[in-house]
Amino acid sequence: MSVQLAMPAIRSTAPSGQPLLREGVGELRDQCGRVAKDLRVSLTDRCNLRCTYCMPAEGMEWIPSEEALSDDEVLRLIRIAVNRLGVEQVRFTGGEPLMRRSLEHIVAESAKLRTRTGKAISTALTSNALGLDKRAQTLRNAGLNRVNLSLDTLDPQRYLALTRRDRLADAIKGIDAAIRVGFSPVKINTVVMKGVNESDVVPLARFALQRGCQLRFIEQMPIGPRNLWKREDMVTAEEIIGMLSEEFSMTPASVPRGSAPAALWNVTSSAYQGTIGIIASVTHPFCGDCDRTRLTTDGAIRNCLFAHSETSLRDLMRAGADDATIAEAWAQAMWGKALGHGINDPAFVQPDRTMSAIGG
Repeated sequence: MSVQLAMPAIRSTAPSGQPLLREGVGELRDQCGRVAKDLRVSLTDRCNLRCTYCMPAEGMEWIPSEEALSDDEVLRLIRIAVNRLGVEQVRFTGGEPLMRRSLEHIVAESAKLRTRTGKAISTALTSNALGLDKRAQTLRNAGLNRVNLSLDTLDPQRYLALTRRDRLADAIKGIDAAIRVGFSPVKINTVVMKGVNESDVVPLARFALQRGCQLRFIEQMPIGPRNLWKREDMVTAEEIIGMLSEEFSMTPASVPRGSAPAALWNVTSSAYQGTIGIIASVTHPFCGDCDRTRLTTDGAIRNCLFAHSETSLRDLMRAGADDATIAEAWAQAMWGKALGHGINDPAFVQPDRTMSAIGG
């Protein structure tokens, strides 16, 4: 089945000039005219799973606690992002953000912030769902709006092989708890890997549709352990859609994708109907509409998941910089954002940090 997934064009070049902000207030605009409104905050690089495509079995060399941002430092940077730089959505990531004991406090303080139009900012969480059954209600009460939960298989043995942990039942408990307390939509993220979990594509679609969740299939990207990713081993968006089309009737959603990473499809069968997303980061990059800025656990700004440079806001804070100075440094870091991630370039080099150290 041939499917066309549009790649957005880069917009016009933004005007140059120094400084980029006026008295430390402005936008996170880059040279291509893109404006970052979505902040991804990594609250820890640690995780209670050891997914094969993310990290080795023994884990990583974790960031020392004294180098990680404190709660006060995290919240200060979020306030600068919202109040001075126009960020409208904050997503908490990891590693596994549920391993941060103060997560509810950070969410509650963030949820108090307002955008420039006076609306509450949007708060979201990306998680493997382990332990969410015990915290879903407290996070909802704290002001968390949405959750994206990872699930790559419904087969217990494959889950054990993929994550190196026997915790499929706990992950499903977490998903069901998110639904029960009223998060909407509950999104489920699935990385499809050739020869590993292709047979889970349709069962996972049934699982999500039955629960009213939005399943999002993701092309595997070169952001895990080095030398493990091969393009020829990747399951493409077209292949995923082909598998789904054998079971479901699929039509592209009429709602514009905008800056969201997933192209949405309306899915129907005799038993189910709903929406499924396809994130084709490799075969159909959406870099032209990217509106993300990323803050690592140790306080560095990355303007792209695949960037090879970063700017430490932690060091500025700890040296006594005021909010205007930090905001200007943040804007400067975003100004140099590359046209695209470059995965399809023969000269592409994977960044030194893996996904678990950058934040999803």
